[in-house]
Amino acid sequence: MRHSCRCRWRSWRAKLKTRSEGRLLRVTLDRVDKRNALNFKTCEQLVEVIEAAGNDAGTGAILLDGEGPVFCAGMDLEEALREEAVERLRIHASLFTLGMRLKKPLIAAVHGACLGGGVGLAASAHVVVAADNCRFALTEIRLGLWPFAIWKAIEGAFGERRALELSLTGRNFTAADAERWGLVHLLTSEADLREQSTQLAVQMAEASPVALENGLALVHGCREANLEDALALALRLRTGTLRSADFHEGVTAWREKRPPRWPSISRGGPR
Repeated sequence: MRHSCRCRWRSWRAKLKTRSEGRLLRVTLDRVDKRNALNFKTCEQLVEVIEAAGNDAGTGAILLDGEGPVFCAGMDLEEALREEAVERLRIHASLFTLGMRLKKPLIAAVHGACLGGGVGLAASAHVVVAADNCRFALTEIRLGLWPFAIWKAIEGAFGERRALELSLTGRNFTAADAERWGLVHLLTSEADLREQSTQLAVQMAEASPVALENGLALVHGCREANLEDALALALRLRTGTLRSADFHEGVTAWREKRPPRWPSISRGGPR
């Protein structure tokens, strides 16, 4: 299914760029001179833009990538040394839990180096596509710090024991390691990264909004639920999805061997 392309870059005071490509929102880190380090403004804008996209019926998925040779070098250390840093860095609690709250797919396209908080960004995404020559590291321990803000995200991506080992050692690991340990889902060449990640993100953006929202609601709801509550939630969400116009359209389109035209898109979002 194809949608008209709303392709226009928007610059957020040179920290981020956003571009709507049909139902896909591309969010690009744009602090090339700082290796896309995460200062307060960048973090604040990421939360603002991605949360707004999560509430926008015209957006089906969000793709996060970076300009320049580095995806993200982690926290902006110059800013972290300032007196006001402790209060300002509270924004990390919102940033690195985005994937745990969003009911739309968040995809990360990672290239170059992905360090510290950059690993946290990748771990917060639902799907990660990475160039096969990427370098990763949880570098906080080298600085006399710990990956406090991103711990929950990296624990979810790697599992506790691997996240603990990488946090304790601060060692570099490869894209192949990241794939084997669960952080990365798809490896591709650096030359093909943009095409591969965009293709995958567009596919998710064009899926049924009802199925996506209810599916991610189940994932989030099951995280702390006991078995009985998780089964009850799954039954309720499945019932709503089965009764939706999107599901009936999906089955009809499959029978007619044509792309689906999701009713929830034409009326402005899931009901």
